Amino acid sequence: MKYVVRVLAVLGIIVVTVTLTASLLRSKLRPVVTPSGTATIGGPFNLAATNGQNVSDQTYRGRWVLMYFGYTHCPDACPAALNNISVALEKLGGEANTLQPLYVSVDPARDTREVMSDYLKPFDPRIVGLTGTRSQIDDVIKEFHVYVSPMKSDGDDDKHLLAHSAYIYLFDPQGTFIDVIQGGATGDEIAAWLRKEKGTGS
Repeated sequence: MKYVVRVLAVLGIIVVTVTLTASLLRSKLRPVVTPSGTATIGGPFNLAATNGQNVSDQTYRGRWVLMYFGYTHCPDACPAALNNISVALEKLGGEANTLQPLYVSVDPARDTREVMSDYLKPFDPRIVGLTGTRSQIDDVIKEFHVYVSPMKSDGDDDKHLLAHSAYIYLFDPQGTFIDVIQGGATGDEIAAWLRKEKGTGS
């Protein structure tokens, strides 16, 4: 009997530990929400766009905005996410006309407007790249709660890699944060998610 009680006690501790761990992980992945119910993600910005314009957050008012943060030297996550977004835009057809997809650099030292423009050529032409000064990008990273951290390199500064969060952010036409989806989601999944969040699908 003592053995059974001891086993049950251990199992109880394990269940509580797993539950608390899962809760903590979920809280880290979800945006912080203010008492008013508005997520504290996003804010004003002024950046250089690959279409030749200098843009701000106000530029895209009136349109749903998709934002993905990355850099042109990214070996896998960024190309995959941009491809998935491109597929989603194709799947949405005419519904995509209300969307503005943005690819925001977290590596402005290497990602000039010209570099980003060339980098985005294989993807859907509706995706606009944004870059800026180090200070401007640091402000955006802070406002949008993007995780960015340098990775160990072999000493070649031009080839160093960055670890960064890989979420696709969605903002409504008023610029209010709505939700995120993993950049690794398929084009079909992103399209279905967008229809649901915009209220145009089941």
